[in-house]
Amino acid sequence: MPDQPPRGVALITGATAGLGAAFAARLAAERWDLTLVARDAERLSASAAELRARHGVRVSVLPADLATESGTAAVEDRLRDATEPVELLVNNAGIGLNKAFHGSTLDDELRILRLNVEAVMRLTFAVLPQMTERRSGGVINVSSVSGYGVTAPGSTYTATKAYVINFSESIAQSVRRYGVRVLALCPGFVRTEFHQRAGIPTAGSPGWIWLDAGTVAAKALADLRKGRYVSVPSVRYKIAASALRHTPHGLVRRFSEAGNRFVGRGAR
Repeated sequence: MPDQPPRGVALITGATAGLGAAFAARLAAERWDLTLVARDAERLSASAAELRARHGVRVSVLPADLATESGTAAVEDRLRDATEPVELLVNNAGIGLNKAFHGSTLDDELRILRLNVEAVMRLTFAVLPQMTERRSGGVINVSSVSGYGVTAPGSTYTATKAYVINFSESIAQSVRRYGVRVLALCPGFVRTEFHQRAGIPTAGSPGWIWLDAGTVAAKALADLRKGRYVSVPSVRYKIAASALRHTPHGLVRRFSEAGNRFVGRGAR
């Protein structure tokens, strides 16, 4: 309700669409004030206005391209601002490439590394000192169930998501003693703009593989509050993650080379 005090400030990257928008809507409904980060200033302003009108929370916007040095630095500065500390960071921004490494360009490969890996590391690094000092706070890093195995031959997307999983689990263990929680969110296929932007076709894919973005965001927040290090929404993707982790690599390679659609390259 509007008369309830805010729970703190949450900063969300990639906040205007898909999982980012779902996190923003969920957190605003829970009475969080928000800082929304994305490249498109116009979409940011529209999203912020809608959230303010619907939930009565404060929403600020920060247009930034996290694949650039200036964009990442701007968000780092906001996270280090002690006058309005960020209590929850959601590193959601990310991209995929619908091309094999040998057919890609160096610029595209550097962009996916900067956005999916470097920005996640740098923003987490920027926010943790204040969180550990005040002994509260949380970070959600959006990875993918595909980070558990080489599910797309020739693609570096799964490698970037493997980094996010391992990075998040490691940092979570080191900051837990300070009352700070870090979570890797590992969904599968989520109905967002991600696949369209990456040029990944989804026509003909079975309906049962898709997850709802709002449900995924709610599950991630619940798992963060429980102190879990990893959140894999839905039983079917828990099974997929377990299979990727424990199946001999030779068999995983055979399935991936055959284009196994269940854990294919479009998994978010």
